[in-house]
Amino acid sequence: MSPKQKTLHVGIDLGTSRSSISTSNDKRHMIQSYVGWPLDLVARKVLKRDVLVGQEALDNRSMLDLHRPLEEGLIKEGSEKDEAAVRELLRTLVKLAGVDPESRGGKELRAVVGVPAEALRVSKAQVHKALAGLVDRVMIVSEPFAVAYGLEALLHSLIIDIGAGTTDFCVMNGRFPTEDEQRTLTNAGDWIDEHLAQLVANRHPEAKISVHMLRQWKEDHSFVGKPKSSVKVTAPVDGVPTKLDITDEMRQACEGILPPIIETMMDLLAKVEPEFQEKVRNNIILAGGSALIKGLAPAIQQQLEKIGGGRVTVVKDPVFVGSDGGLALALDAPESEWEKMPA
Repeated sequence: MSPKQKTLHVGIDLGTSRSSISTSNDKRHMIQSYVGWPLDLVARKVLKRDVLVGQEALDNRSMLDLHRPLEEGLIKEGSEKDEAAVRELLRTLVKLAGVDPESRGGKELRAVVGVPAEALRVSKAQVHKALAGLVDRVMIVSEPFAVAYGLEALLHSLIIDIGAGTTDFCVMNGRFPTEDEQRTLTNAGDWIDEHLAQLVANRHPEAKISVHMLRQWKEDHSFVGKPKSSVKVTAPVDGVPTKLDITDEMRQACEGILPPIIETMMDLLAKVEPEFQEKVRNNIILAGGSALIKGLAPAIQQQLEKIGGGRVTVVKDPVFVGSDGGLALALDAPESEWEKMPA
């Protein structure tokens, strides 16, 4: 085998809600960031599995000790089960890439992993521990930088990556971004879920609603601004499926992330060299699952009118844009950029 054939490069976007992998052997996979273990011997007998990952874990959650181990883009601290869950997520992604972590068949596996912009130091230690024995070499970068690299938006651009746990910002000036050019907010998809839950509970206290129902409603109906139609959902009330109108609650919850995102965007733009500010204002890119909220890009773009106008676009493929960017970086990276993992 040639050196190229012996090395498999992958980009991994380890997300709070979804995780994805893109590989140099032309594979792309996404899984829900859930891991579960059977609760008892009955559950184990029914499931015939010791651990379930992704959508399968979510679908069988009533029989599982279910974990969503990433919180605000970081592995939850102080929980051995959450650490084990992250490792199972990574193991599953590597297997989906076509590599058995325990027996790699002579292949060297190199992974670029994206983490929240302001959490590199903490995340590096966590991700290193989770990847031990699964990959040979690793590079850990900020998620919005990985997005920028994959889109080749490397000069005079601002990436706003709105995920479930965090919203990450990165100004690109044709080089690796500095700490001052990156920011992280916790106002993101999970924040919307929490506020939507409270607003719906206040208006419909009699309804029984789970967080999984709320997340699905948000994915199906989220919007900011004027709604094109009312948001009507079904939830049990005293055991009876009942139609609920949550249009106002959905708008209020989704619009709640706008002020901190706009404030942070404006602050970063103001720090760009004056002669380049117009170029950056006209090259603002939204990524991440929550970037798909209807009306979000126009609402952000409207705020740019206060400082001379600008252009905000949404990536075409928010599911894989982070892992695709990680893969592009992995293929381009010189030997000096890689950290060797312990055997």
